[in-house]
Amino acid sequence: MSTIVTTDTPQEPVTTGSGHTLSIFVNNEPGVLMRICQVFSRRGFNIDSLVVSRGRNARYSRMTIGISGDPDGLEQIIQQVSKLIDVIHCFEHTSHDSVTRELCLVKLKCSPEERSQALQITEHFGGKTVDLTPTSMIVTIHGASKKIDSAIGMFGQFEIIETVRTGKVVMARGEQAT
Repeated sequence: MSTIVTTDTPQEPVTTGSGHTLSIFVNNEPGVLMRICQVFSRRGFNIDSLVVSRGRNARYSRMTIGISGDPDGLEQIIQQVSKLIDVIHCFEHTSHDSVTRELCLVKLKCSPEERSQALQITEHFGGKTVDLTPTSMIVTIHGASKKIDSAIGMFGQFEIIETVRTGKVVMARGEQAT
């Protein structure tokens, strides 16, 4: 029996906190995501994170897309996405007008002697241990992207076997539409 272990490379934390966060409300139809991605590609923007989920009404979906690229082209991207068939609206959100969160699972290789220190780091960042074996552990951390980046940086003193991040989810503050 063989075991395949995947390792994220490079093992340095990937920063996803920079860039721009767009919330796009769309009809829940095949091909919508592809058309939106083509707009980003044509304008030289990279998608750093992508979360898509059905809305309260199954006819609609919400896309939260973290992007990076030339800030001068951002307004044009928003206008072009807004004009696409099946796009109801597209907004950029900042930390001032919205709440943004992300979830991360981190699998660490750590000996029983190192475990106490790994648990202290997990507790410091408000995380939880979700799996524990004699040689490894999986922790979950949630919060702002910068917090997750910092936690991964602290876990760097151990061997990080794997990380999985959900990507950003965003909701506008107050009564403003997301």
